[in-house]
Amino acid sequence: MKKFIATILAATTVCSTQAQFFTPEGLTGAAIGGLAGAVIGHNSGRKTAEGAGIGAGIGAGGQGVAGHAVGACLGA
Repeated sequence: MKKFIATILAATTVCSTQAQFFTPEGLTGAAIGGLAGAVIGHNSGRKTAEGAGIGAGIGAGGQGVAGHAVGACLGA
């Protein structure tokens, strides 16, 4: 277990990451996805919190990827 943790720490130290992890596009996607997921989860078995969590994750990831792709196309 110690080797695994040391490997993860070394990888995160060596690998470069994006300076701004939570972009405005990602937060907007998470909010819209969370709201939609909550409504869908509530209407299909009263699982509002589970639906909101899944929707927020998918919304943040999808909007983050889409925002990055649009920015790359526009040269921003």
